[in-house]
Amino acid sequence: METPENEIFRDSISTITEEGKRAWVFPKKPSGKFYEYRKGVSYFLLAFLFFSPFIKINGNQFLMFNVLERRFNIFGFPFWPQDFHLFVISMIIGVVFITLFTVAFGRIFCGWICPQTIFMEMVFRRIEYWIEGDRGKQMRLAKQPWNSEKIRKRGLKLLIFLIISFLIANVFLAYLIGSDKLISYITDGPLSHISTLISLLIFTAVFYFVFAWFREQVCIIACPYGRLQGVLLDNKSIVVAYDHKRGEAENGRKKFKKNEDRKTLGYGDCIDCFQCVHVCPTGIDIRNGTQLECINCTACIDECDHIMESIHLPKGLIRYASEDHIENKAPFKLSARMKGYMAVLTILIGLLTGMLFLRNDVEATILRLPGQLYEHKDNNIISNVFTYKLVNKTSKEIEDVTLKLLSHKGSLKLVATSDSFKVPEQGIAKGTLFIEINNAALTGDRNNIKIGVYQGDKLIETTTANFLGPRSFR
Repeated sequence: METPENEIFRDSISTITEEGKRAWVFPKKPSGKFYEYRKGVSYFLLAFLFFSPFIKINGNQFLMFNVLERRFNIFGFPFWPQDFHLFVISMIIGVVFITLFTVAFGRIFCGWICPQTIFMEMVFRRIEYWIEGDRGKQMRLAKQPWNSEKIRKRGLKLLIFLIISFLIANVFLAYLIGSDKLISYITDGPLSHISTLISLLIFTAVFYFVFAWFREQVCIIACPYGRLQGVLLDNKSIVVAYDHKRGEAENGRKKFKKNEDRKTLGYGDCIDCFQCVHVCPTGIDIRNGTQLECINCTACIDECDHIMESIHLPKGLIRYASEDHIENKAPFKLSARMKGYMAVLTILIGLLTGMLFLRNDVEATILRLPGQLYEHKDNNIISNVFTYKLVNKTSKEIEDVTLKLLSHKGSLKLVATSDSFKVPEQGIAKGTLFIEINNAALTGDRNNIKIGVYQGDKLIETTTANFLGPRSFR
């Protein structure tokens, strides 16, 4: 079946030529109301991104994702491997939240919040405009031979790109290993930590490749989120949309002519100036409808509003709107699908909140020593040997910690230490202990025992263990 003529644009992406080569996008420098809003949001998020690893709350890094040591800090709250279930629920909440916003408002995350878009459009492209000029000058520079001007401009641009990529790599590393460790590595000198330096250079190369060469291809080819639009969007989703009913009217588009009555002639408000195409950072024509390449950056809205204003026509030919609103003037309403996502999101947030309140500052694990059976002692006493591990999730040292047997009458003795010990801040205390219980108090060969962790006289955690005894034939 042949593709309809008005759908041919969907057969290929905008950054690939008919010969299959890379089609470089030279977007016009955007300006307008939405662009100013985006700049404010972007600079706030950039400041948040760069400063978060260096902000401390109660001694904890504000955000840290130390995968190697399996330590995570989220908004100053430390999470350990024992809290992995909380981390998973948090990630699920994030996915559901983005899904809900995509169903309701399309790819708004990509245009306003995504780090790739923010760095590309608000940092690297702005440097490009500063050095090489706007769209026309960039295109002329790309076509001209390698002379002193081209070498100077391209060299300066790529050098600045490399420096910024190096800074981003350092911040990225601060999230992974911790800002304190990164600063200590810097003060020690790069040659003192060769493995970290190699990792830093690899991150720098990746960021440099993405922002200097791959650029908008990340959003179009690599990012799976754009493909999700086809599944999540419907005719009620609010997206950056071209009002084809107003723009095309009965006889389609027509170039602007002064003092011409376009309405009487049956022409739409679109004057076919292509400014919405020229300003698009992914090189698409928004007038073709919603496309996976569209990142909802609103640059076409600002540019079209400027054109409409200059020819004294109403603004809003391209705007945030749903297909249902354009076709039928239907107001935005929550669909059943949106309500379903909101219900799931509410339940998950409530579940996470409850788990956070129930989360203990100390996590205790007591396990029977592998390969060891019970020992039968005098006076019908059964002894088992265990290993214990206490994780302190707080930024303060916990002193005067003792372990007590709660479920049975018996004794608990620590090996090679006194009855009380300390658990270091954000650290682990571990060792070996013996538990002795009279056989008469046991109910079989396997008994579930309960052990309490005390700080002084205060019970701060309880845990269970499996106690072995002689098999009962009663």
